[in-house]
Amino acid sequence: MSMTDLLSVEDIKKAVGAFAAADSFDHKKFFQMVGLKKKSPDEVKKVFHILDKDKSGFIEEDELGSILKGFSADARDLSAKETKTLLAAGDKDGDGKIGVDEFSTLVAES
Repeated sequence: MSMTDLLSVEDIKKAVGAFAAADSFDHKKFFQMVGLKKKSPDEVKKVFHILDKDKSGFIEEDELGSILKGFSADARDLSAKETKTLLAAGDKDGDGKIGVDEFSTLVAES
């Protein structure tokens, strides 16, 4: 399964393009723009599993840094500051990574 099976190519392009500038990433706006906010809990979990590149069951800090590339291969990496901000927003239990339930909450709160 690919991201475009779940989200519109046009929405992905617009959302990735909106945060092309360094240090401009806002996960709440991004999740809304890309259409994730409108997806069912099951579809949000499918997106999580696509972003979990190493299939560990978690999105770790290095995977978060390249989260935009999970939506579009030619997107930029997040800066260290953006990555830390996203991790802090999503890591509810403080284990340094984001699990599927934490990701679902992060999207729902957007």
